[in-house]
Amino acid sequence: MNWPGMLSLLMIGLALTWHNGRADEGEDMRKARDRMVKEIELDVITTADHIGRPRLNREVMKVIGEVPRHEFVPEHNRDAAYVNRPLPIGYGQTISQPYIVALMTDLLAVSRDAKVLEVGAGSGYQAAILSRLVKEVHSIEIIPELARECRERLQRLGYGNVTVHEGDGYYGLEAEAPFDAIVVTAAAAYIPPPLVRQLKPGGRMVIPVGAQFAVQYLMLVEKTALGEISTRNVLPVQFVPLTGQRE
Repeated sequence: MNWPGMLSLLMIGLALTWHNGRADEGEDMRKARDRMVKEIELDVITTADHIGRPRLNREVMKVIGEVPRHEFVPEHNRDAAYVNRPLPIGYGQTISQPYIVALMTDLLAVSRDAKVLEVGAGSGYQAAILSRLVKEVHSIEIIPELARECRERLQRLGYGNVTVHEGDGYYGLEAEAPFDAIVVTAAAAYIPPPLVRQLKPGGRMVIPVGAQFAVQYLMLVEKTALGEISTRNVLPVQFVPLTGQRE
C-alpha cells in the first residue's frame, strides 16, 4: 500500500477512537455509565423536595452520560468509576459523587456563551462536564501536582475550552472576572467575598458551606442585576474543606 493510503487509514482509525473528547472505550464502560445516569435520576427523584424539581436539565444529563468519568479517576479505582459515590484522587482530595456534579451543574443554569469559574479543579471531571455546556471554563487548583495532572488530562482528552490555573481559589481569578457562573467543589466556612465580587450581575454561584466535621449545605448564591445577593440552602452535603482561605 502507498504512504498516502496508509495515512488515510491511520486518520480514519484516529477518528474512530477519538470523538467529542472521548477516548475509545469498551461496551462495559458505556453500560456502566448508563447505569450511573439512571442512579442519578433516581437520586434526583428521592431528593426532589430539597432541590425543588423531579428531574435535571436534559442537556446536563446528556453530557453526564457522555463524559468518560473513568478517565478522571486513578487507574486502581477505574472499576468503581461509575459507582454513584465520591472517590479519592490523591493528595487528600476526591472526585465528587456524580449525582452532586450533575446537581451543581444544573443549579448553575448556564448558557452556551457563559464564562465559568471552577474553584477546585481536582482531576478535572467537573470542568469537563462544564466545557460541553459553556463557551469558556477557568478552573483553579491550589495543589500544584493536581493542577499539572488536571491540565495535562484535559488537554489529552480534547477539552480545549478549559484553562487550568494554579492558585488559591478563595481569591478567585480577578484577571478573568467577571464570571457568569462560579462553582466551588470544596466546602468553605463561609462564602468567600472575592468570589461574590467576581460574579457577574445576574450570575449564579453554587458552593458547599460549612465546617469539615459539621453539617454542610450546598448553597445557591444569586446576584441580581442590581448587585443584590440572595442565598438558598439546597441540600446537606459532605465535601473536603476549601484550603488556603483567609481574610
